[in-house]
Amino acid sequence: MLNVENIDLYYGASKALRSVSMTAEPGKVLTVLGRNGVGKTSLLRAIVGRQSIAAGAIKWQGTDISRKAPEVRARLGFASVPQGREIFPLLTVQENLETGFVCLPRGERYVPDEVFDLFPVLKEMLSRRGGDLSGGQQQQLAIGRALVTKPKLLVLDEPTEGIQPSIIKDIGRAIEFLREKGDMAIILVEQFFEFARDLADDFIVMERGEVVMSGTRADMVEADVRKLLTV
Repeated sequence: MLNVENIDLYYGASKALRSVSMTAEPGKVLTVLGRNGVGKTSLLRAIVGRQSIAAGAIKWQGTDISRKAPEVRARLGFASVPQGREIFPLLTVQENLETGFVCLPRGERYVPDEVFDLFPVLKEMLSRRGGDLSGGQQQQLAIGRALVTKPKLLVLDEPTEGIQPSIIKDIGRAIEFLREKGDMAIILVEQFFEFARDLADDFIVMERGEVVMSGTRADMVEADVRKLLTV
């Protein structure tokens, strides 16, 4: 279980997160909602260690990891699918997937069949360069690369951004499959409300760096959430 407890985060003099708290549990999807610029990506960057927090604590299975480097968190089971995908355009699909080996023991350095079961197109394109894939295929590659690390915590930052509807459905089915396995906590930052709502077990809504609403999917009042997402 991941516990984020009252964290603050700054970029220079600008305060991006204000006493943010949340919990992510295995077998559940926590959806993080909010307009652009409210701190959603900053929260994910803090969780995976790409940005230092100024106050509060990030705890994994009861241990404070707030000062741990990103590579240490990766070895603990944290995997990130960043906004914009950040694949290596000049590497092949195979090579992109194999970059996930870096945090694994030598005996576990292989691409699980599960990756190709979820995204069959990747198997067909193993020798193609990442930069030659469509945006949707690159997103599948980014998720596949994260899954190679056999994560216990998977964070996804707007995986539907700029993606065609058919691949959005594939990504949704993949997230549902990973949740049903029950051994992975999933945090999903998403602007596409219907996609986020349908996948969420729990949700938080952010505004100006703060959590202004939270609850379970069953408790969600859609009209109130939509109001906070409207520009």
